[in-house]
Amino acid sequence: MASAYGDLQLLNAAIDSTPLIDNHAHPLLTVEGVSKHQLLSIATEANGAALDDSKTSLAHLRAVKHLAEVLGTERTWDAVVAATERKRAESREDWTKRCLQGIETILIDDGLNAAGDAETYSWHDEFTNSKCKRIVRIESLATEVLIRDFVGKLDKSVNEVYLQQFITQFSQEIQQSMLDPDVVGFKSIICYRRGLDIPTADDVVIDDVIRGLQDIINAGTKVEGTSVTLNKRIENSHLNYLIVHTTAQLIRDGPDPKKPIQFHTGLGDNDITLTKSSPSHLQSFIREYPAVPIVLLHAGYPWTRETAYLAAMYPNVYADIGEVFPCISRQGQENVLKEMLEVCPWSKILCSTDGHSFPEMYLIATTQIRSALKTVLGELVQTQQLSEKQAVQVVQSVLYSNSKELYNLQTETTLPTFAEVGTLPRPRPDQSNETIIKRLESLNAKYLRIYWYDYTSSAKCRLFPIKQVYKTLASGKPMTVSIAFAGLGLLPIDVLIPDVTATGMYTLRADWSTLRPGPAPGHVSCFGDFFYPDGREEILCPRTLLRMTLDKAAAQGLTFLLGFEVEFVVLERNTNPTSPEKYRTLRNDGHAWSMARALSDWGREGSFSTAAEEILDTLEAADIAFEQFHPESAPGQYELVLAAQSPLEACDTLLQARQILESVAARHGFRVTLHPKPYATAGGSGSHVHMSISSSGGDKPEVYEAFYAGIMKHFRAIMAFTNANPASYERMQDSFWAGGRWITWGTQNKEAPLRKIEDSHWELKVLDGMANPYFAIAALVTAGADGVKRKAKLTWGDCAEDPARLSDEKRKELGIVENSPGSVREALQALKEDDLGLPPAFVRRYINSKEAELGLLEPMSLEDRKRWLLERY
Repeated sequence: MASAYGDLQLLNAAIDSTPLIDNHAHPLLTVEGVSKHQLLSIATEANGAALDDSKTSLAHLRAVKHLAEVLGTERTWDAVVAATERKRAESREDWTKRCLQGIETILIDDGLNAAGDAETYSWHDEFTNSKCKRIVRIESLATEVLIRDFVGKLDKSVNEVYLQQFITQFSQEIQQSMLDPDVVGFKSIICYRRGLDIPTADDVVIDDVIRGLQDIINAGTKVEGTSVTLNKRIENSHLNYLIVHTTAQLIRDGPDPKKPIQFHTGLGDNDITLTKSSPSHLQSFIREYPAVPIVLLHAGYPWTRETAYLAAMYPNVYADIGEVFPCISRQGQENVLKEMLEVCPWSKILCSTDGHSFPEMYLIATTQIRSALKTVLGELVQTQQLSEKQAVQVVQSVLYSNSKELYNLQTETTLPTFAEVGTLPRPRPDQSNETIIKRLESLNAKYLRIYWYDYTSSAKCRLFPIKQVYKTLASGKPMTVSIAFAGLGLLPIDVLIPDVTATGMYTLRADWSTLRPGPAPGHVSCFGDFFYPDGREEILCPRTLLRMTLDKAAAQGLTFLLGFEVEFVVLERNTNPTSPEKYRTLRNDGHAWSMARALSDWGREGSFSTAAEEILDTLEAADIAFEQFHPESAPGQYELVLAAQSPLEACDTLLQARQILESVAARHGFRVTLHPKPYATAGGSGSHVHMSISSSGGDKPEVYEAFYAGIMKHFRAIMAFTNANPASYERMQDSFWAGGRWITWGTQNKEAPLRKIEDSHWELKVLDGMANPYFAIAALVTAGADGVKRKAKLTWGDCAEDPARLSDEKRKELGIVENSPGSVREALQALKEDDLGLPPAFVRRYINSKEAELGLLEPMSLEDRKRWLLERY
C-alpha cells in the first residue's frame, strides 16, 4: 500500500528498494506437506476451532486484500485460495520467488519442522539474494540429545551423574553450533514451556530438574513415520531454566563474535501463558548475562513498550518487530512501530516476518512492513522529528544493517548511499484499491487512460470514465480490460500480420505504479501489462519482456540507469485545402541549435514557445523530471533531456513524456513528430539513450568494457530494434552526428554510434522515436549482459575521429571493419542469425511484425511514406 507521504521520494525509494534481512522465520512446507496444513494460518496464531474465526479479523481481511492484488483475483478468501493453488501448479518455484522478492536472506529456525514436512534451511537459498542461515532452537536440540542418548538407555533412576552427562552432551551440541558458520544464533521457546520469569542460575532447583528429566525418560518416545518424538516434551520444570542458562553461559564464555539468543515473547498461540510472556520478566536474566546478545522476538506484543524499553536500556538487547506483520491490523502495526521508536534507538530494532509453511506469509509480511514504514516514517519527517536522510538511515538499519552486524552476516548486497537511493530500481508496489481510489481523487481525475505500445511502436490506449474505475476498484477487483490476442499483432492500419488470428483474449491489467496526471487536464494515465485470463504473464508484452530481461541481468549482479533524449520536430497544420501536405514547416526566424532567438516569443499567444511552457508545466505536474529543453538544429526541432531512472521506469517516463508533448502541442494547434528525418538536408531526430551500470563495481573497466563489448558484438542484430523503420536509415548518415554507418565507439565522439562519456556512462546514438524502447533496451541489456558473462574484451579501439573520414588502414587498426545494417531488412536478417538470447517466441513475433510492416511501407514513394509516417509518429 502506498503511503500518504508519496512526495518523500528518497524515503519511499529506500523503503521499496532496501532488501530485508529476515532475522527470524521458519521453513516452507514441502510439496507433500502443503496439503496437511491450512493456508488460513498465514495471518493468525490461532489454531484448532479458533482458526476459522480468524476470517472475521482485520489481519485476515488485509491479507486477503494484499494477496488478491498480487494474484489479480477477487478479494475473497476462496478466490485467493484458488489462485494460489493455480500459481503453485504452474510453477512452485516462480511463485515462491515472487513471494520472497525483496528478501536478502532468511535466518531460519528449523525447530518447527512438522514431522518432516518442511524444507531444509539451505533449500531456501534459491529464492534469496544471499544464502540462508540457521537459528538453532535449543529445546529441540535438547530433545534430540534425550532421544539419542538417554530415553530407553538408562537402567536406573536419574541422578546428578546422569544429569551431568545430559548437560555435557547438550553443551557439546551447543558448542558445535557455535563453531558452525551456517548457524548464526540460537532461540528459546521457554515462553511457551515455562514462561519468561526465569530465575537466576543459582536459583535453579536441581531436584526439580532431575524430576523433570526422570518424567520425560519414563514417558518414552513415539514413532510417526520416520520421525521420533518424546511422549512428554520439555516443559513446566526447572529443566527448562537449566537449558536456557547453560546456553547463555556457553555463549558468554565462548569466542567472539557472540551468537545471539532469541526469545519468543508476547504474541503466540494458546500454548503460552499470556501473563508470563511479557519480556519484562527477562530483566533479571538480561542483567545476569550482559555479554550475551539477546533478541526479543515479535515486538513483545502486546507489551511493545516494555520490549522497546529493554532494548534501549541494555546494550546487549535488541527488539524484533516480526509476526505483528501480518498477524495484527494495520493500525496496530503502525502503533507498534511508533511505540518502538518512542524510546528505542533504531540501531537496536530488527526486522522479521516469522514466515512459516507458506510463501504467501512472507509476501504479505514484507508488503505490510514496507507500508507501515512509509506511513510512520513519513509522518515523522513531515512533522520534522526526522530529516528525510535520517528516515532513510532508519529504513536501512531496521531492514538490513542491524541484522547484518548483529549476526555477523556476509551478504551479497551493498546498500547505496543517500545520494544513490533515488536512482535505484524500485520493486513494483502492491497497492490496495482503496489507496488507488484516494490517489485518483487527489488528482481530480475525470478519465483514466491505460496505455500500451505495440510492435510497430504505436501508442494505444483505452479511456475510462472515472466513475467506472471507482466502481471496479470498490468491488475489490483489479482494473483490467480485455484485449484480443491480435492486439500485439496489428499493423497501424488495423491489418493482422500473417501469423496472428482473431481468436483469443488477453487481460490488460493496469500497473498503478506508473500512474501520472496527464496528458490532458482531468486525465490520468498509466500503463498496462498483458496477461492470459488464467493470470500467466505474456512474454510478448513489451513491458513484461523488459522486466524479465532486467531480472536476468540482476541475477548476474547488473543494474542500470538510463536517460533518454527526446528530439522532435514541431509542424504547423496546413490550412490550404488544395495542398496534399497536411503539415508545413514551423515558421521561425533562423531556428538553429540552442539559438535563444527560438524562444524569444515565449508568452505570445499562438507561438510554440507558449505551448512549450504548458508542456513543461504538465511534465512537472506529472513528476517527470527533465534536465534541459532547448532548440535543436532542424527547423522547428527541439530536444527534451529526461533525468536518469532505472530502465523500466525510464522507458515508461519516455513514452509518457511523448504523450504530453503530442497532446499539449495538439491543443495549441501544432503537430509534434518523431519522424527520424523529416527534412532531407537538415539534422534528424533521434531518441538517444544514456546508459550506466549502477550496480556495485559497474564503473570498473573490467565490467563496463565487457558490457559494451557485448553490445558491439551483437550490434547488427540490435539495430533491428533501435532503427526499426525505413525512415530510420534516412537519418543514419555519415558525418551528420547521427551515429553513421560504421560499428565503433569513441570517447566523446558524436560521430560514433556508441559514445563513451565517463566510466560506465555511454550514449547510444542509433535509436529513434520509431523504435519500441522496451524492445530496444531489452536487446541492449541482453547483449551487454552476455558480454559480462563471457568476460568479453573491448577489442575495438577508441575512435577519436569521424570514422567515415578515416582511411581503410586506420579503420582496420582500430578494429572498425563492419558496417551497420543499411536497411530494416538487413537488420532483420542479422536478428535471424543472432537472436541475442531473447525469447524465441518474441523474436519470431517481432520479425513477422516488421516484415509485414515493410510490406506496407516499401511500395510507397519516399514522399508518400513521409506523409504517412508524419500522421502517425
